[in-house]
Amino acid sequence: MAVALALFVLAGLGLRAYRLGAESLSEDELNKVRAVAEYRERGLTPANGEHPFLMKGLLTASFVASEAWNSTSFARSNPRLQVSTEAAARLPGALLGALTALLLFLVGREIFGTQVGLIAAALWAFDPAAVGFNRIAKEDSFLVFFFLLANVFWLRGQKVAEEGRRRPEPFYWATAAAFGAMLASKYVPHFLAISGAYYYAFQGVAATRWRMGKRRWLVWFAVMGVAFVIFNPTILLPDTWREMLTFAGEKRIGHDSYEFLGRLYRNQMSLWLRGSPWYFYYVFMGVKLPVPVILGFVVGLPLLFRRRLGDGRYFLLFWLFFWFFPFTFMGGKFTRYFTFALPAVLLTSAVGVHYVAGLLGRLRTGEQGRGAQRTAYAGAALAFVVGAFSLYGSASAAPHYRLYTNALGGGAGRAGTYFPHDEFYDASTGDIASAVARLAPPGARVASETPELLAYYARLAGREDLRSVSLSDRAALREFGAGDLIVVARGRRYFSNDEITARLAAASQPAAAVSLGGLPSARLYKLDAASAAIVSEVAGRQGPNF
Repeated sequence: MAVALALFVLAGLGLRAYRLGAESLSEDELNKVRAVAEYRERGLTPANGEHPFLMKGLLTASFVASEAWNSTSFARSNPRLQVSTEAAARLPGALLGALTALLLFLVGREIFGTQVGLIAAALWAFDPAAVGFNRIAKEDSFLVFFFLLANVFWLRGQKVAEEGRRRPEPFYWATAAAFGAMLASKYVPHFLAISGAYYYAFQGVAATRWRMGKRRWLVWFAVMGVAFVIFNPTILLPDTWREMLTFAGEKRIGHDSYEFLGRLYRNQMSLWLRGSPWYFYYVFMGVKLPVPVILGFVVGLPLLFRRRLGDGRYFLLFWLFFWFFPFTFMGGKFTRYFTFALPAVLLTSAVGVHYVAGLLGRLRTGEQGRGAQRTAYAGAALAFVVGAFSLYGSASAAPHYRLYTNALGGGAGRAGTYFPHDEFYDASTGDIASAVARLAPPGARVASETPELLAYYARLAGREDLRSVSLSDRAALREFGAGDLIVVARGRRYFSNDEITARLAAASQPAAAVSLGGLPSARLYKLDAASAAIVSEVAGRQGPNF
């Protein structure tokens, strides 16, 4: 078991670390890099204050360590071994993502047994979606890690309390500290309801010994609060609260829509069913998870409602409910939000795989001993096959794991067509900037939907003279003339730019094209007099706002 877990963690880390800097920073990731730079220059500040500090603190440590490594004589003499900015920003998430397999095993073993826990750990380690989510510098991977860590202690505390052979309080306080770290990773306090609901599900049973009491609960919340402040000290800055309020008021939404299945939808949380469709995440599961994992989930989900599976199933049911119910109806959706639900889905799939393995092992049982042996062999064989499908999916998509699309979704031929914003995720911006640097005359204007990100990579390409503006900025576009450039990147189609990009595509040919993993990811148009007139005409006709 220990050897298997070590292999899962190491193999999972290998997948997550493979060419970690191959893709450009996204717009969101650049904000994190800038926040780290501000911390190092000025100390703690409210930079990127709408998000908690813990992740950015770990990123800061990653950058310091990477710079120390890059300055060694060995790294200087082997440039290919130097750690890029992109890799340094993503390394903490990749590391915690790999270790999440171990935590998922511990949770799975506690509620369903060792075999289910091992299968779930393998699925997480090799799953293309899990690998892809862990390779972006966003808070979701940190949220999942500390949520699982907290519930390892929570479930162990339940077992210790029920056995009555030692004091469970250390597990309670460790749970509270881990939850403090979870909230210092992402502000989602409602997910505490998963563990809380599981606890209260047993309180009506007279024989239950797992009872906190008011005094313990007060201590529990105090420990969580102290841990939250320790891991998130910027919460004490008044400007951090201003940033959070601005974000909560949806005043930080930079674009007016999201492209899903080739159609544009408004993408705000408060729009509820008037925003992105309710079936968004169900389509994601159908086309982005390996087919055997989907089949395992379909088998495992109804099993969660059977008593024979044990009372631990309630924890998984609450987890699935408290994520899928609100996120189905919320109007703002991104695929990375699914990171939190994915372990629950894989754990359910592991239940289904284990159940089917048991059926296969009992087809010809013979004597009891041989039947148990056959069941074990069948379970190992089936788990190996399912895990191999996930590993093959990840290996075939590497290093652009988010582009993975299963056979139900049309395979590689349909990659990038379901969730282009999250599948491409600005990964080609460095190549786009290199092309712009070749094509743009001195002082040219360049319009894109990620102007600051493009300017960042243009400076790295030696073109500080370029003027980068938003493709949705009507006033700036009216001033465009011959020689200026427009970048049309996949995943950055919005209501605000749809007409102008369609008109450009119909009237002119791109001066350059950029690909990601063999898929077209961006087109660059260098304007002549005719195309500049189209841009000016459409921009002037759009009114005060796109």
